[in-house]
Parts: sequence; C-alpha cells; structure tokens
Amino acid sequence: MDSLPLLSTLAGAAIGIVATLIADRNRWKREDAKEALRLRLDIYTQYTTAVKVLGETLRALAEREHPSVDERALALREAFRESGIAIASERMWLIAPQPVVKASNGVFHCLRRICDGYIDGTAVSSPEDHARWEARGEAAAKMRKLMREDLGVSPLTERHSA
Repeated sequence: MDSLPLLSTLAGAAIGIVATLIADRNRWKREDAKEALRLRLDIYTQYTTAVKVLGETLRALAEREHPSVDERALALREAFRESGIAIASERMWLIAPQPVVKASNGVFHCLRRICDGYIDGTAVSSPEDHARWEARGEAAAKMRKLMREDLGVSPLTERHSA
C-alpha cells in the first residue's frame, strides 16, 4: 500500500491547522493592541479633562468671595479632592508608559502648587499666580506631546491655549 498520499494529506492538514492558529494569534495580537490603545486614549482623555476642569474650578473659587480664609481653603481643598484627578492619576500610573506618567505627575504637582498658592492667599492674576499657571501650561504641553507620541498621533503645530 502506498502511504505517500496519506502522508501528503496529513502534512497538508497539519500545515493548514498551524497556519490557521498563527493567523488567529496574529489577529488576537492586533485586537489586543487596538484595545490597549483605546484604553490609553480613554485614560489620557479622562486625565486631561480633569486637569482642565480642576484648573478652571480652582481659579473660579479663588476669584469668589468667601466668608473667611478657612472657608476659602476648605472650598479649594474640596474642589481638588472631588475633581477626580487623583483617580485619573492612579489610572495613569497603572497603564501609561513611564514618560507619560512622569509628565502627568508634573502637571498634577503644578495644580497642587496653584491650589496651595490660592489657599495661602495668592491673588488671581498676580505675578506669582501667572508664573504657576505658565509652569502648568508648559507641563501640560509636554504631557500632551508625550501622550500623542504614545498614541501614534502626529504632533500639533501650535500650542493649546492655557
């Protein structure tokens, strides 16, 4: 009995199975990479939104009249705590690559200094306040640049407004 046709059939079947497994694995890798990219995009969007909203909230609270210095401080601390930036920051620490984490942490600390400055009595639009906001703007621009690089998006040609 000639076993060559049987061996050829078995070899062809084995090659087909292996090729299918390799194709499925490659498809899974592509889908996994797309999902990881979507997750980072969501985290980056959540973080940059929290940064923007918190900054606007801090400035609005600092401009508002408060019955006392203690109530102003309480309102600013509460706004910082309730902004969601701490949760967004923790998500960043878990998912983002090291350069993005470092840059986002820099933005977080800039906002903390702005908040603490207002608590200590820094006036909105004072030179000291302006310097803190400028530092936050530079840190945020660096963070966004690194986020865009991580997402594979080309760089912006102009700076986002502060």
